[in-house]
Amino acid sequence: MATRTGSTHRSARIGLLQVCAAGVLWGTGGLVVTVLHSRDGLGAMTVSAWRTALAAIALVAFAVVTRRSGVVLATMRTHPVLAVLVGCGTALYQGLYFGSVLLVGVSVATVVSLGLAPILAAVWEHAAARSRPSMREAGVLAAALAGLVLISATAGHGSPTPGNRPGLGLVLAVASGATYAATTVLGHTLAQRVDSVALTTCATAAGALALLPFLATAATAGQPVLPTDPASLALLGYLGVATMALAYGLLYAGLRTTSGSAATVATLVEPLSAVLLAALLLGERLTAPALLGGALILAAVVALHRR
Repeated sequence: MATRTGSTHRSARIGLLQVCAAGVLWGTGGLVVTVLHSRDGLGAMTVSAWRTALAAIALVAFAVVTRRSGVVLATMRTHPVLAVLVGCGTALYQGLYFGSVLLVGVSVATVVSLGLAPILAAVWEHAAARSRPSMREAGVLAAALAGLVLISATAGHGSPTPGNRPGLGLVLAVASGATYAATTVLGHTLAQRVDSVALTTCATAAGALALLPFLATAATAGQPVLPTDPASLALLGYLGVATMALAYGLLYAGLRTTSGSAATVATLVEPLSAVLLAALLLGERLTAPALLGGALILAAVVALHRR
């Protein structure tokens, strides 16, 4: 019994580390998108389409090499609706997030979207269970809302942003947080039933198909579709393989051995890494109220799932 318990705890710790690693990789995504936009003029949906397509190619190749293609096909046959919903939700979330990054900056977009997601997930859980939050949970939700208001009120002030429409950027960030929360709930349910590599491959392929029309739209409108600079191509490859294929593989692998709060850990690690990188490499600055708002959101995320 003791051996089994120890093994379970070790698996849970490994799963937690996997999800945290996914969060760190995601935290670099907004920075890369900002660089690609400033250097090559690539739009948010164009980058999202390439990111997902490259991730799908890498995952399919990995499944073939490791002889898991049969498991991938079986997963799509067994859970076609859930796999497609998770993939399309992921595609929509990242498109909204990258659009927010280009309009309001990496720091604000990441803290709002990723800080809001676990709060929305908690509200959904109570609504589905028809239960009422405790006083402690209500206080946590109030703190998160206050933090969101503080960040929203100071968005676009004190930090350089690629765009000049911070209001729209905040709307996109909130929408991305809601989409991420819904996708995480679906992904956690499916991750308990199927192989993590198979789930990642099916969902990413579905997301890639959903985003392909945006490449055609950009080409028709005469917008940049693919960078020619080798460094930019390398960044695009990193965005697809590392921040999409590898990161989501780590997430779904981690969710197999940890509770649903592991997804919240990822949303907590991502804003921290993204804000740090934006401050160090992009020179982004947040005003004092925005910093307080970010701290309230992150504190709410921790308190909401603290055991």
